[in-house]
Amino acid sequence: MAQKPSIPKGTRDFNPEQVAKRNYIFNTIKSKFERFGFQPIETPSFENSDTLMGKYGEEGDRLIFKILNSGDYFKDLRRNVIESGEFSVDFFEILQAINTMILLENEDLSPSEIIKNVIEVTSNLNVEDNQLLMNFFTENENEIYDFLRENKNPNIIDDFKKLINFKRGKFKKVYKDYINNLNSLDSKNSKLISEKALRYDLTVPFARYVVQHQNEIDFPFKRYQMQPVWRADRPQKGRFREFYQCDADVVGSDSLWQEVEFIQLYDEVFTALGLNGTTIKINNRKILSGIAEVIGASDKLIDFTVALDKLDKIGEEKVKEEMLSKGISEEGIKKLQPLFTLKGDFGTQINSLKSILNTSKEGQKGIEELEFINNAIATLGLKSAKLQLDVTLARGLNYYTGAIFEVSAPEGVAMGSIGGGGRYDDLTGIFGLPNVSGVGISFGLDRIYLVLEELGLFPETITKSTEVLFINFGDTEALFCLKAVKALREAGVNAELYPDKITNGKHMKKQMNYANKRNIPFVVLVGEEELKNNQFTLKNMESGTQDKVNLDTLISKLK
Repeated sequence: MAQKPSIPKGTRDFNPEQVAKRNYIFNTIKSKFERFGFQPIETPSFENSDTLMGKYGEEGDRLIFKILNSGDYFKDLRRNVIESGEFSVDFFEILQAINTMILLENEDLSPSEIIKNVIEVTSNLNVEDNQLLMNFFTENENEIYDFLRENKNPNIIDDFKKLINFKRGKFKKVYKDYINNLNSLDSKNSKLISEKALRYDLTVPFARYVVQHQNEIDFPFKRYQMQPVWRADRPQKGRFREFYQCDADVVGSDSLWQEVEFIQLYDEVFTALGLNGTTIKINNRKILSGIAEVIGASDKLIDFTVALDKLDKIGEEKVKEEMLSKGISEEGIKKLQPLFTLKGDFGTQINSLKSILNTSKEGQKGIEELEFINNAIATLGLKSAKLQLDVTLARGLNYYTGAIFEVSAPEGVAMGSIGGGGRYDDLTGIFGLPNVSGVGISFGLDRIYLVLEELGLFPETITKSTEVLFINFGDTEALFCLKAVKALREAGVNAELYPDKITNGKHMKKQMNYANKRNIPFVVLVGEEELKNNQFTLKNMESGTQDKVNLDTLISKLK
């Protein structure tokens, strides 16, 4: 039976029209990057796993796609488990699949489908929550048994019963040994399992690039990069597992003028795209640190910022619940209340923050930086965007240390952020080059595309491809036409010859329909009369009018 064609969830095919529209966005962003002095680089689509892991926080690390090496990496583990004498050979395959279960549990699959997938998928070695696994088996015990009985393998059924009855000492010991062996691979043999991963973003690979090529770079180094990234996220509108990022960064300077320029760059790009009314939200990580200090939660800064960053998505009460669950006191959360209701223009919010953070030096430093940036933008002005202070903006990435940016689409468009970025003071330090400050921003190409499409802002001309099609009446006529096609192309006109010739009067309609379907505005017909007179019949496909012209006139009419 023929295989039904499909693509993985969260990925997409693009037709010619879509590619043309995407290239319009790419080219607009690229032109502004270069106008502001940024230089292009590229990095590999996959990096060494240890380059990426631990750089995005716990939530981000879970979304990294790992690339498994080929080979039998579990040979020794298999032998140890089997030699224990407690479990069947088949059960090892279940143990090997257990870790993948945690990852696949997030898919929109039934437990039976998950089990089917688990048995087919090689293990993911990041076991972080054994209790989550046990809860899953306990809650879905019947469906798991049903699937196993369908496979008619009593040994595996018995072994699963042992797994469900986790409290039995012998199984607990063997399972713990198995997990310990897996964990030991992190320091011992992990590279035998997976030593590479698809890049999660462009910023961390850029930091690696800077350190690796530091002797070839002139600082401050202004780079831009436009390449795809991959995240094992739940697909939804505007969120994909494979998507492009368009980044610009400056490293080797701690000057706040860089932040000012990035705000101007956002404004320039979105104005050029016709996307007027975007909001560039700004905050400062130092302010967040100061708030955490004031509420007595400095040791829980990451938990605090991750929860606060979800305010727009889950609301005030859910954010408070998450903070409580992370160990932030009720008294501390009460002190946050002014933040949830903070309103007014930039200056009004700054004055309120000065009062809230009057006991925090770190917080006061963040306020000073925001005031500098706002005063500069107020003097320079923006073309179509507006700058807005948002003290709840706390992008969940671990490496931001100063300014934080996020861009939202114009009002009335239901879309998440279409850009974001921030200041990172020591990202290169994790790769052995400390004290190199950097700041960068990113454009969300796919979301920008959706916004432009929704608002009808793509120019009609960007999808223009072939401007004139030459009808093919036969080999003699085709050769005559190709000389004209060559001359038109050299003159900058997109031209092509239909490849299949007309036979006994057939295929003429097919060729004309081809031009119509592709929205080609002109066709050229060359028959015996045109050949004899060294002329061309030019037909306007919209009006239906026809003119006999020579080559020079043909070129001038189509240019």
